[in-house]
Amino acid sequence: MSSDKEQMLSGDLYDPTDPELVADRNRAHELTGRYNNTMPDDQADREELVEALFGSVGDECQIEPPFRCDYGYNIHVGGNFYANFDCVILDAGRVEIGQNCMIAPGVHIYTATHPLDASKRTEGREYAKPVSVGDNVWIGGQAVVNPGVTVGDDSVIASGAVVTEDVPTEVVVQGNPATVVKELGTN
Repeated sequence: MSSDKEQMLSGDLYDPTDPELVADRNRAHELTGRYNNTMPDDQADREELVEALFGSVGDECQIEPPFRCDYGYNIHVGGNFYANFDCVILDAGRVEIGQNCMIAPGVHIYTATHPLDASKRTEGREYAKPVSVGDNVWIGGQAVVNPGVTVGDDSVIASGAVVTEDVPTEVVVQGNPATVVKELGTN
């Protein structure tokens, strides 16, 4: 029988109150708390904390505090990554963010989700679906990216969008639910 952590990482139903997962979340909260209390000129401390928190980090990673996540170790960001204030990444599942990505203030990325059946949901178990964001993506302020979504390279998610389905490459999406409003050509 696999552990709840193994079940979480494989996308199966798991118990978030499992002691190992609680300890992992406490570790992430401790690291993000320290990160959120750094000063802008503490770049070396910030880099060290992000490297300890995230699963992998490319060169030139900058995250404006405050930042929140569940576990941290499921977050993988490429080089030249920027996240503005109040970014939240619920990373029960893997979150892959490519090269040259920008995240505006208040963006939320969710992998955690719950059974639709009320009797199963009230048991307290949940599961996660991975999120993948391609290269050169810009996510506008207050946008939400839901579990299981893939965002294609060179796309833009407009401010306030709620992304519930995959986003193709080289498009702008907006609205709730987000829909393609413009195709971008490579110039």
